[in-house]
Amino acid sequence: MAPHPVDVQVARFADLDPYTLHDLLRLRIDVFVVEQDCPYPELDGRDVEPDTRHVWLVRDGVVLAYLRILADPGGVARIGRVVVAPTARGGGLAGRLMTEALRLVGDQPCVLAAQAHLAGFYAGHGFAVTGPEYVEDGIPHLPMRREN
Repeated sequence: MAPHPVDVQVARFADLDPYTLHDLLRLRIDVFVVEQDCPYPELDGRDVEPDTRHVWLVRDGVVLAYLRILADPGGVARIGRVVVAPTARGGGLAGRLMTEALRLVGDQPCVLAAQAHLAGFYAGHGFAVTGPEYVEDGIPHLPMRREN
């Protein structure tokens, strides 16, 4: 029997039900704080901004991947908190998630802070490195931008 399809979900903070919010935050914390051993303020206040869009992939009620799109000054979109559950990695979900995010961003310029080892992945989605590598929370990152 084939697995059920993976569905794309998009919502602003005010439209998230508490159970979904719990699952999204749990995935982010499980990967960024626990797996990557980076204690940092995961809840930075930007999730609740009215223009923030939360994008996730779900199968059978289980969140498999997530990212958020922030509205930065000057009409620039910022993609962040890109994460795939450990049990769902290697199946192309990150690419599907990025494709959906860029569809939502449309013609806006878009920036992100890529973990350095993932720069090639983001380059495949049209992003280019815009500055030197820096270390954030003990992990090398690169600033990247995509013009449309």
